[in-house]
Amino acid sequence: MKPKTILITGAGSGFGEGAAIGLAKAGHKVIAGVQISPQVTALRKKVEELGLQDNLQVERLDILDPYDVKYALTWDIDILFSNAGMGEAGPTFEIPVDLVRRNFETNVFAPLALAQQFIAKFINEKRTGKVVFTSSMGGLFTPPGYGIYVSTKHALEAIAEAMQDELKKYGIQIQTINPGAYLTGYNETMADNPFRWLDDNKNFTKRAEMREVFDSLLGTPQGRLDPQEMIDAMIRIVPSDTGKFRNVVPQFVEDMLKEHQQKAWDNTI
Repeated sequence: MKPKTILITGAGSGFGEGAAIGLAKAGHKVIAGVQISPQVTALRKKVEELGLQDNLQVERLDILDPYDVKYALTWDIDILFSNAGMGEAGPTFEIPVDLVRRNFETNVFAPLALAQQFIAKFINEKRTGKVVFTSSMGGLFTPPGYGIYVSTKHALEAIAEAMQDELKKYGIQIQTINPGAYLTGYNETMADNPFRWLDDNKNFTKRAEMREVFDSLLGTPQGRLDPQEMIDAMIRIVPSDTGKFRNVVPQFVEDMLKEHQQKAWDNTI
């Protein structure tokens, strides 16, 4: 495989950091965009310790910061790996709408704006390119307590599917990567978020009830998968010139999603 120049957003931790390091080790030129300055320092130190300075460049890239984005657009890349995101969980019928807007801003509007600008750059420069979105298994089904977060991933699925058809004539590829419930700390942090606002004196959903829902989803082996499996898949999928449009990992989650989607046709109220 020809080495690629790959920009990864949300590379300050979890999948993004692991994929950045793995892709650099594989010989690709990687620009790791991280949200906050302390992540820059920490990852640059790790890069130096691993001897990856020639292949892995660490930059601050808060996708909500217009100055960070403007600077990022000066970089010449082959692939945008749009991985940055955050999650708001809790009962959908009670969650404060300002938190919903914030989640869509980070997971949908900002990634769409960044992708549009890099796509325009590819087209204007008359060259091919690729955009890979980190979606989720939740982009294809909706578990209780996660309706708002996964609705942002449902939106990304629609955006990516439309883009795939729209951009074929320009030679620009679009893919999604749909991780299962891997133990990176992301899902666990998201599960803590509702307890900032859930109030047993005000909300219909009680805190203990909400905690039981999250524990039932994240407290099993299927909810605490080894993230290295997903990172290895990202290292393989992101730079590839061929592959599936949608990439669900691991296989048992793909099988579950297909079964769930089939059952949806028989769902009754």
